Amino acid sequence: MTTASLRIGELEANYALYCKALKILIRQGKTSAELHRTICWNRLGLLHRSLPRQYKSPERLMLMI
Repeated sequence: MTTASLRIGELEANYALYCKALKILIRQGKTSAELHRTICWNRLGLLHRSLPRQYKSPERLMLMI
C-alpha cells in the first residue's frame, strides 16, 4: 500500500500500531537517522501534518518515549 492510496481514517485506525512500532524501534537502540527512514515515522508524520491538534509529531513522540 502506498502513501498516496492511504486515507486519513486508515492512518487514524493504525495510530496505536505506529506508536508501538516506534517504541519498539527506540528500545532496540535505533538512531534518529534510522527512525526517520521507517514507515511508522512516515505515517506518524503524515498524521501530524494532516491533524496537528490531534496527533503529536514523531519527534515529540520519540522524546516522550
